[in-house]
Amino acid sequence: MKIATAAYPMDFLDSWKAYDDKLTRWVSEAAGSGADLLVFPEYGAMELATLAGRDVARDLEASLRAVSDRIPEADGLHARLAQEFGVHILAASAPVFDADLGDRPVNRARFFAPNGDMGAQDKQIMTRFEREVWGVIGGGPLHLFDTALGKIGILICYDSEFPLLGRAVAGADLILVPSCTEALAGYSRVRIGAMARALENQCVTVMSSTVGACDWSEAVDENTGMGGIFGPPDTGFPPTGVIAEGRLNQPGWTYAEVDLEQIAHVRADGVVLNRRHWDEQSGRDSIAAARKLG
Repeated sequence: MKIATAAYPMDFLDSWKAYDDKLTRWVSEAAGSGADLLVFPEYGAMELATLAGRDVARDLEASLRAVSDRIPEADGLHARLAQEFGVHILAASAPVFDADLGDRPVNRARFFAPNGDMGAQDKQIMTRFEREVWGVIGGGPLHLFDTALGKIGILICYDSEFPLLGRAVAGADLILVPSCTEALAGYSRVRIGAMARALENQCVTVMSSTVGACDWSEAVDENTGMGGIFGPPDTGFPPTGVIAEGRLNQPGWTYAEVDLEQIAHVRADGVVLNRRHWDEQSGRDSIAAARKLG
């Protein structure tokens, strides 16, 4: 398959048509380049708050609700584009108020197949800003999506930094990592997490990023990142583990060809077998009595 992962700049939108045109342009470009799977970043949907005006977009709580209100319409657009262009799309995640999960929003990414099917993945563990300032909460459980492109898991940004969450989706051939990071340090943390999950699970991870400045938002005012596609540095993959990466803060798609047979092969006969040997940590993951040296 061919994967396209976005370094996505958010815009101040003057109409729904502007958003429709933008998404259509991005999807058309990736599909026209032969991509089968398109990955948009965490919180890329925050630009929808601008449809309610600058004052709403700049107000943290009002912007959460304004974006959430637009998600059904945005989902209809993504579903239509997935079918029209014959691609799988991970839409940019968004704050969503879900009455079944409480009175605070979750951070939800929605996944669209070309046959009209749709799934959703909520972020599990919130960053300090999300929990202390926004009041965003952990949502529904992790899922493994069985698709025509293989088994796909989604770890939203900070989730990729936790190995047990990665292990929960160890059955995935691909783990998608949509991210939104203000500074290079934040981008680096998520990138390192994504690469570590590729190593442990002997799979491919796909990281997308928001990029650029948004003076209309206190929440996503500065964004640093780039697209990246990573594998285990082992048989059949680059020795660095980097299959493809974009340029820092340069908007656009990063592409890579990925073969599921390569993933199956490295899991069966890699130089190392991290995924198979994971359970050997049990019983060895404790420390004996401390020993004083020197």
